[in-house]
Amino acid sequence: MSTANATHPLLKDPERLERRLKEIPAEPGVYLMKDATDGILYIGKSKKLRSRVRSYFQNSQRLSDRIAMMVRQVREIEFIVTDSEAEALALEANLIKQHQPYFNVLLKDDKKYPYVCVTWSEDYPRIFITRKRRKGKEKDRYYGPYVDTHLLRSTLHLVKRIFPLRQRPKPLFKERPCLNYDLGRCPGVCQGLITPEEYRKTVQKVAMVFQGRTGELIEILNKQMECAAEALNFEQAALIRDRVRGLQSLHANQKVALPDDTVSRDAIALAADDKYCCIQLFQVRAGKLVGRLVFFAETQSGTFGAILQRVLEEHFARVDSVEIPSEILVQYELPEAEILVEWLSERRGRKVHLLAPQRQSKAELIEMVERNARYELERTQRSRDRNTQALQDLAQILDLPELPHRIEGYDISHIQGSNAVASQVVFIDGVPAKQHYRHYKIQDPTVKIGHSDDFASMAEVIRRRFRKYLQNPSEARTGNFPDLVMIDGGKGQLSAVVAVLQENVESPILEDLSLVSLAKQREEIFLPGESNPLPTDSEQPGVQLLRRVRDEAHRFAVSFHRQQRLKQGRRSRLDEIPGLGFERQKQLLAHFRSIDYIREATPQQLTEVPGVGPHLAQAIYNYFHPSA
Repeated sequence: MSTANATHPLLKDPERLERRLKEIPAEPGVYLMKDATDGILYIGKSKKLRSRVRSYFQNSQRLSDRIAMMVRQVREIEFIVTDSEAEALALEANLIKQHQPYFNVLLKDDKKYPYVCVTWSEDYPRIFITRKRRKGKEKDRYYGPYVDTHLLRSTLHLVKRIFPLRQRPKPLFKERPCLNYDLGRCPGVCQGLITPEEYRKTVQKVAMVFQGRTGELIEILNKQMECAAEALNFEQAALIRDRVRGLQSLHANQKVALPDDTVSRDAIALAADDKYCCIQLFQVRAGKLVGRLVFFAETQSGTFGAILQRVLEEHFARVDSVEIPSEILVQYELPEAEILVEWLSERRGRKVHLLAPQRQSKAELIEMVERNARYELERTQRSRDRNTQALQDLAQILDLPELPHRIEGYDISHIQGSNAVASQVVFIDGVPAKQHYRHYKIQDPTVKIGHSDDFASMAEVIRRRFRKYLQNPSEARTGNFPDLVMIDGGKGQLSAVVAVLQENVESPILEDLSLVSLAKQREEIFLPGESNPLPTDSEQPGVQLLRRVRDEAHRFAVSFHRQQRLKQGRRSRLDEIPGLGFERQKQLLAHFRSIDYIREATPQQLTEVPGVGPHLAQAIYNYFHPSA
């Protein structure tokens, strides 16, 4: 059911809020909180929709800061009624996966951990390591995250030696396979020497390794080896034997062994302080610890059992059904354990057991997970304390009324004006927030090879970043408006930025924004309108924080600049011919072997290339012979 859109938050319109709440039935289902733009803020489920939704708007209800912020933005509420709580859970998981609402991020994903991606969307799937999950096509599968990156790379290297797999994203030669085929490391994918069906069978076996099913794969290969030996196919049997030995050596590299190696299980536990919970999920397959996932949540977001349940729901909504273990050990009793078990069992196709062990080895495993969560929470707390100290010191240095929540840093990168780019990095509460990073290509035509202008470049970037605020200053302090902007440079760069931000004379946004520059040589901090730097010590926590922002902005700008230079270096002269796309360029180079031969070809000879008609052939010829 859907309600009509409105412009005012429901909290500020009690009559409309009460009408909406009465329209919601007391049945199982899913509710969707929406903002003024009809965007979905939050998706939740409940066995009694009306009671659950009403609890968000009761003054007596103690909400976390994150949820309270969400409730203040709610303009409309939609709901979908289901027949059972299990159906509501499954529907909620699908809707969250589809819409990715901002306030459904109960868990703080640690993006430093890599994943293994298998591109099942391709006829010949590739296997590679990535740090960006769910960026590819829907059929692609991701396994992880993996804490031990070195072990992961060693595992993938060993797997590619054991199994003949595709080694390159693109063929090295047009008419023959590369050396990997001769070495037996690739089955000849580029020349189609193996069918997609046969190759995918090999990849399915490899995927079992990253699903933690190495023991199961070894059993399958042992049976295949016995069958090959009985059929007197000793060469094939020896090949399978070598693969089994390689997998056994990989299986032996795990650092933690646990009893009862016939069961695949996950163990989840948390440690909490007055503000945050650290949740750890240990993945145990065939008695071996194969993965450890770390998440954070707000302590006020619910009881410990409810937090663990939510973590499990969001985690298993993002994994393949084959990754769901047969047994899950939890530290606390879950409030809706039956619904979770029913949902997981239905997805897995077999019964899933949920236990809260109190004694013996399983309880010891939970204690180990909790101990690791405690160490991680303490480490994070120390890091938060250092960040808070740095923010307090910075606020004192700059005489800010409150701690800067969002700090933005800007830098310019170029080589004598060529490929001039700029970076914008964002620190939230003293921590890099890479999802908010941005880079810019400098568009000023006066900035070119042999002529650089850092002042004009910085002014352009700031004008583009704050364009909507310059046009409408009343929007300041809303959305992603920063508390502090740091410019990499001295008084010249700072003056150029101040001039841009004062373009709206009637209402300059500098009144709502703190602005500083940090000079490289002496780590001096300059404020607008001040000729002398602030009296600071380069080793002060606040100055060190600004230096981290400056260094990160510099790193991000330089990396983007190098990327643009590399891209330009790879650019072909054929790219400059209008109407000549990448595929036709490949056809031309395959036919003529080099650009020199293409230059010497006549229009008639160019039309011999598939896809090149008379008009395009004439355009190519005219490009290389402008005098004609």
